[in-house]
Amino acid sequence: MMNISPWLARTTRRGGGNFVKNIIRSINHVTLLCSNSNDQITTASSSPNLLGDSINQKETPVFRYSFTGARRYNSMQAGEQTLCEDDDDTSEKAQVMDLPGGKITYTFVMNFLPGSSEERVQCYRVLDEDGYPISDKLEHMSKEVALKVYRGMVTLNTMDKFFYEAQRQGRLSFYLTSFGEEAINLASAAALSFDDIILAQYREPGVLLWRGFTLQEFANQCFGNNIGHGKGRQMPIHYGSKNLNFITISSPLATQLPQAVGMAYSLKMDKKDSCVVAFFGDGTSSEGDFHAALSFAAVLDAPVVFICRNNGWAISTHVTEQFRSDGVVVKGEAYGIPSIRVDGNDALAIYNAVCSARATAINEQRPILIEAMTYRVSHHSTSDDSTKYRSKDVIEYWKTVHSPIMRLRKWVERKGWWSEKQESELHLEVKKQVKRAIDDAEKEEMPMLRDMFTDVYDELPSNIMEQERLLRETIHRHPDDFPKDIPL
Repeated sequence: MMNISPWLARTTRRGGGNFVKNIIRSINHVTLLCSNSNDQITTASSSPNLLGDSINQKETPVFRYSFTGARRYNSMQAGEQTLCEDDDDTSEKAQVMDLPGGKITYTFVMNFLPGSSEERVQCYRVLDEDGYPISDKLEHMSKEVALKVYRGMVTLNTMDKFFYEAQRQGRLSFYLTSFGEEAINLASAAALSFDDIILAQYREPGVLLWRGFTLQEFANQCFGNNIGHGKGRQMPIHYGSKNLNFITISSPLATQLPQAVGMAYSLKMDKKDSCVVAFFGDGTSSEGDFHAALSFAAVLDAPVVFICRNNGWAISTHVTEQFRSDGVVVKGEAYGIPSIRVDGNDALAIYNAVCSARATAINEQRPILIEAMTYRVSHHSTSDDSTKYRSKDVIEYWKTVHSPIMRLRKWVERKGWWSEKQESELHLEVKKQVKRAIDDAEKEEMPMLRDMFTDVYDELPSNIMEQERLLRETIHRHPDDFPKDIPL
């Protein structure tokens, strides 16, 4: 070991005794870490995984309601100042530099921040798996709201079942369900104002359902008929409604996130009493637009609420293969955004968290990030067979033990707000409505060929008119290759 005694003897500095003691203490600390490195280092995989494929692996929920902090640094003045730091023996002056972004204290201890904490961020919850409240003080959802949320969850689940089967019968080209994620859809929608602007991904039709989008409108869009939203120009499940402040869904991941920040900043400039809410999945957090959006939102103090549905899978890619951080919630804190992790299968927890997040975003004019922990019970879409990359037993476990619909049903039943008779009547009525919507949508005419080129420009430019002319010529030359149900 290097002999540092001559150097220490020559050291002259105010408070030099304490300075020497600290250097010796630091060297001993580093030596101890090096000699015990095998005991000191732990890997991220040692922490429990809430969305892992082991049904025996279970995270113990803690039900404290708070956002992880995000500090704002305002000072930009250059210069050195001193702060007092107390150690074991006495007080010593430590140097502080007022750097761009704020004051930073210097230290002679070389200390790398850990890649991730051994203890995972806690998950806020109100109801357990059997629908029992953790505390009566957390039940903030009224009877009227609770029953509307529950009916909406059942309706969404039923619609998904029938539309999925319609695709399997060849009546739809594509479909994607929200099985297991109904609570995130309806409870978050219930916590928002109709003036709040929604930018969804493609697993949030329940938000539209809550706002008044009818089953017939869902069916018309999926069948791409003449009265459907978009007139068949987009794939099924790419819904939108200007009247309901729901921006039309686009297929590419994460594009809606920077757009949401821009819209939120516009609301901020106009001093509107509303916010923007952007939904996305865990896979989207691996896109560059996610990071750009969070950075812009934090710097601009944009009133936007980011809601991540962490359902464990980005199609066939598990979360453990996407990132090494503790999920998505810590990424918000890294960008200076208050963040919270919530049980996504607990409708009351989602409702409470989104209510609070919305109030914070508007009153404090700043972004909020919510990570809703859930599980994608369904296949990714009708183009996917998830049993090729995950166990059927795990799917069934989440479908039954952690069903968000059953959890809320048990709670409203214990409250005396719901009965078995009401349950039977609801399922019967919703099935009739969905079947009727599918049959009626299928009977409607398809959009006219010209509708492929309209609704973008007030007057069609020459290049678009040329495309239409070429298409009609092609159809005339090859009539057997063109669908007969499209009016020319």
